[in-house]
Amino acid sequence: MTLLLGCIADDFTGATDLAALLARSGLPVSLRIGIPQDRRHPNETATFEVIALKCRTSPVDTAVNQARQALAWLKDAGASRFFWKYCSTFDSTAEGNIGPVAEMLMAETGATQTIYCPAFPENGRSVFMGHLFVGEQLLSESPMKDHPLTPMRDSSLVRLLTPQVNGAVGLANRNVVSKGTAALKARLEQLSSDGIRHVIVDAVSDDDLRTIAAASFDMPLLTGGSAIAGQLPRFYVEWGLASLSERRQAPPKVAGGSIVLSGSCSAMTRKQVANYAGKVSSLRLDPIVLAHEGAGTALEWLRQQSTDAPKLIYATAEPDEVRQAQEQLGRDKAGQVVEDALSEIARAAFDGGTRRFVVAGGETSGAITQALAAVHLTIGPEIAPGVPWTFTTLGGETVALALKSGNFGEEAFFTDAFDGLGAA
Repeated sequence: MTLLLGCIADDFTGATDLAALLARSGLPVSLRIGIPQDRRHPNETATFEVIALKCRTSPVDTAVNQARQALAWLKDAGASRFFWKYCSTFDSTAEGNIGPVAEMLMAETGATQTIYCPAFPENGRSVFMGHLFVGEQLLSESPMKDHPLTPMRDSSLVRLLTPQVNGAVGLANRNVVSKGTAALKARLEQLSSDGIRHVIVDAVSDDDLRTIAAASFDMPLLTGGSAIAGQLPRFYVEWGLASLSERRQAPPKVAGGSIVLSGSCSAMTRKQVANYAGKVSSLRLDPIVLAHEGAGTALEWLRQQSTDAPKLIYATAEPDEVRQAQEQLGRDKAGQVVEDALSEIARAAFDGGTRRFVVAGGETSGAITQALAAVHLTIGPEIAPGVPWTFTTLGGETVALALKSGNFGEEAFFTDAFDGLGAA
């Protein structure tokens, strides 16, 4: 099968989000966890290949090196167009990694200009006059301002991106986008002639995203959130580059217990945990206790639960509680002890017969997916926009994984997830 678009995502929930929106087209999508090992001669590829990295908060050099290896695999697999996917809230570290990775990818693909469009209107993320909104709030006024790893205290994408790249950052605002594809193309060409290689593009609706995708489709590299990538398949089909002749396979049946593992402390995940904790057996993890005692108590609690009964184990906490843990342990250690504990718990749950996992939080999803040694996921039905069930084979058995970005989904997401899979 011809690989038309090679995608690199900076975390695992973002990768599943991207794969889900591409899969809406009905075209084949493959999601690979980490840099594939069959680097030189991939056996089989899909129309759209997504490689999930865990590099959003990595040191810049590490993130760039991982993305370069992913790009090399995608090139060897036959891709000639590429997409760099980051979060719809544009968060990484102050030094990157959005800009540095994009610049490396531009250099390696020969792109002289690229766009940055994190908008996801369906999930309440929009860009207007270069400023990112979460619902009706500026990013800097949203709960993202208190994110424990990547607090976002500026809403101007131009200001956020400028320190991360060489040269000026331009803007194609909503006034231009609303005039259609030709006007946006002209704006991009004007900026290019002025030496502007990095362009923030406004979008407040799916119509805007379609205009942007049409205007930038010929660029060898595009960057943004999943929603702009989700517009690309229509053009591959309309221009005769892909066919919808293949039937989509029905999702597999998954037998085994179910568990929710949550490391996210986002506002929506806090509501989701509160909603679900009152319905099932649940256990809260304290990072300070984990740092001193490890995950033994949680593992013993898990052993005492029925495999078939739904359950919840979470480190989700209010911002003040997160700050207290970070002050005592340090930011990195506070996050690492939670990731390590939830990874150990996930492995124990699998060994005990659990086959349905819902994981909340990007860093948590990356740690747990790696702990389970999942390397290749197929994409199933969406539970909420950008959050699909995915399926993999571990130890000869089918496992269902839902990797949820912190702020995605409604309050009843965990219940809805298992109901949709037939595993309530």
